[in-house]
Amino acid sequence: MNVVQAVKMYITKMTEESGPGMKVILMDKDTTSIVSMVFSQSEILQKEVYLFERIDSHSKWDNLKHMKCIVFLRPTTENIALLSRELRYPKYGVYFIYFSNVVSKADIKTLAECDEQETVREVQEVFADYLAVDRHLFSFNIVGCLHGRSWNQQHLQRCSQGLLALLLSLKRRPVIRYEAGSEACARLAERVRELVRREAVLMDNNIPFNGDVPPPQLLILDRRDDPVTPLLTQWTYQAMVHELLTINNNRVSLSHVPDVHKDFKEVVLSSEQDEFYAKNLYSNFGEIGQTIKSLMEEFQKKAKSHQKVESIADMKNFVETYPLFKKMSGTVTKHVTVVGELSNMVSKHKLLDVSELEQELVCHSDHAKHLQRLKSMLANESIRNEDLVKLVSLYGLRYEKHAGNAFPALIDSLKKRAPDCALIPVLVLEYGGAHNRQSDLFGLQDAEKITKRLFRGLSGVENIYTQHTPLLKDTLEDLIKGKLRENLYPICGGEELSAGRRPQDVIVFMVGGTTYAESCCVRQLQQASPGLRLLLGGTTVHNSALFLRELQAAMQGVPRTHTRHIRNL
Repeated sequence: MNVVQAVKMYITKMTEESGPGMKVILMDKDTTSIVSMVFSQSEILQKEVYLFERIDSHSKWDNLKHMKCIVFLRPTTENIALLSRELRYPKYGVYFIYFSNVVSKADIKTLAECDEQETVREVQEVFADYLAVDRHLFSFNIVGCLHGRSWNQQHLQRCSQGLLALLLSLKRRPVIRYEAGSEACARLAERVRELVRREAVLMDNNIPFNGDVPPPQLLILDRRDDPVTPLLTQWTYQAMVHELLTINNNRVSLSHVPDVHKDFKEVVLSSEQDEFYAKNLYSNFGEIGQTIKSLMEEFQKKAKSHQKVESIADMKNFVETYPLFKKMSGTVTKHVTVVGELSNMVSKHKLLDVSELEQELVCHSDHAKHLQRLKSMLANESIRNEDLVKLVSLYGLRYEKHAGNAFPALIDSLKKRAPDCALIPVLVLEYGGAHNRQSDLFGLQDAEKITKRLFRGLSGVENIYTQHTPLLKDTLEDLIKGKLRENLYPICGGEELSAGRRPQDVIVFMVGGTTYAESCCVRQLQQASPGLRLLLGGTTVHNSALFLRELQAAMQGVPRTHTRHIRNL
């Protein structure tokens, strides 16, 4: 189940079916992101695509009849209207139309009526209606999918259609399970099941039936069940870059970095296009420093070998290796710049101290000690306001039911320091407090979880900054062993699972967004279980800033019921 490969296959098919000759690709905002996530511009150019156009832009080109136009759009009402206008007054010689999902017969009829000059050669459905972030990770780039516990209807439609496309692209017909305590999960599960039934013929034609293997499982979870993971400072390379610099469609802006070279004001970090990045996605920060040093030493050796160009043979050798040399030079400069900025931020904002307290708060119970350290941090001007917000939020979640809970007093202290931020930890508690969680997040009630935590503590921790493991890991381990309780994670439609049949293919979708930390967990579980295929997706991929935007959107205008006692906010 490789989503990058699935999307690449569709885009390659589009460029090849139109035959040889100069091509333009006409896309919308969403499909532009879908393509750019899996192909670099130079790779697309190799497929004779020389022009990239947006369907909603007013192109300066008037007449390009010598070019073939590959149209790749989501089948939305707006796009059908824009494409109808394009076909009525065609700029290009011929059109090959591909929709990223199922398109209605009525829309096809509308387009046919507009094609008066008979320029359309092909209309097809391809099922690349999601962002392939990594081989085992996908997203819809939606922040703020819920209001309270209810879906924004537009986002519900987008997610359900996107999941249908995902299943068709991977050729999987799953049993759909969802978190029983979440109205949003139940609603999405029902909508996906409805779409699968509606498109039964399409599913039958695309997905072969194999009764010899257990059916795949699509597990729909709610971010509220684990509000802790997206609040933590991350220390693996990919997650750390996203937390401190933000990765947006595989791109990272470094324009704020002093004296950064103009070529590196925005850099692309893609595991498909950058071998160094692919190898070090899950390396921790200490390891990355050593790896960068080795990379620089290797580059310096190669640079020295090119300094002496004396003979014709030397010149020939240099010319032949120059593209590789230049590529390596760019890779070294890019990662040195990124890691240098991460290092500056860690030092400047005392992130080691912040992270240590975060991990202590979520992995251990020592109220007096944690409260004292947190008060000390609130008085420390070197600590950023956003980090204090996270720490107070984590304290609130951890000690919500503790007899000596000092959450209101901490909110008062935060309000004096950063008035605009003081409400956020209260919203975190309202959004993901114990009243809203199905799981025993901190292992306080479940005897098995208490034992597991005890053994983790006794075995020791290699790194105090990476003690926490996301709740998703426990949930998936139970699912893989066939122990995930059906009363807590029922099957949509009320069917029963075959006893003792452990799934080989599992797709997890997180309503409210997933994280790179959870992506790392999924990869580790997959590596530890040969024959198991895991895929993780979410409405978006969060860092802490995006997650706080998510919950603020969800809680906007929603009356506070569990934090009413915290006044003056």
